[in-house]
Amino acid sequence: MTKKDLDPPSTPAVQVIERMFTLIDVLASREEAIPLKEISERAGLHPSTTHRILNDLVSGRFVDRPQSGSYRLGMRLLELGNLVKARLNVRDAALIPMRELHKLTQQPVNLSMRQGDEIIYVERAYSERSGMQVVRAIGGRAPLHLTSVGKLFLAADDPQRIRAYATRTGLQGHTKNSITDLAALERELSKVRQYGQAGDNEELELGVRCMAAGIYDDQGKLVAGLSISAPSGRLEDDWLPKLKETARQISQTLGHHGN
Repeated sequence: MTKKDLDPPSTPAVQVIERMFTLIDVLASREEAIPLKEISERAGLHPSTTHRILNDLVSGRFVDRPQSGSYRLGMRLLELGNLVKARLNVRDAALIPMRELHKLTQQPVNLSMRQGDEIIYVERAYSERSGMQVVRAIGGRAPLHLTSVGKLFLAADDPQRIRAYATRTGLQGHTKNSITDLAALERELSKVRQYGQAGDNEELELGVRCMAAGIYDDQGKLVAGLSISAPSGRLEDDWLPKLKETARQISQTLGHHGN
């Protein structure tokens, strides 16, 4: 190996990458193509440097040049983004945060998704020390209107869909606390929308209460719900901020950047 091989390149690779990221951010700030002069000014780079890096990005299809002297983000970024999105799995994104939340509460933490008129439990973090029998196992189902997560999904529907759900299911109850009246359900869902959270007050099982927060994807769509279930006398309101923060973290992993 010669001394020349050991010498660093004239332009450090990290600096080139940093400049590339800066240029991509500039292009991402506008929907239309941006002239080279404006890009270089906003990036704080010399026009010749900007031109050289952009040409390399054009070669890789990360940037398009719709006309001479102007640039915009390329389709390659969309292709890669779709690959990442397809590989993201709600369960994988939620598993570690769920376990951390369980350590804090020592109560079962559930991940549920909607399937038709029911929610299905897809993951659970719990231990025998919770003191509560786990009645709904992974793969178990429950009606939307009787569960905290189910109410999140119903609250995301428009009034016509909610009425259609009530007609299809008859709003059958499981306990004396179950909501079986459409007007009462609509009032409950109004509160869910207002506060961004939902609860189950022994409506599915006597002696068990739940609180839930939504998990959203990169399009802002509700894709799952995270809930804490506990014996009715042990569910603590102090857990709610941490539950909502955990749901927000999972949503962020899925590409969601809203509140």
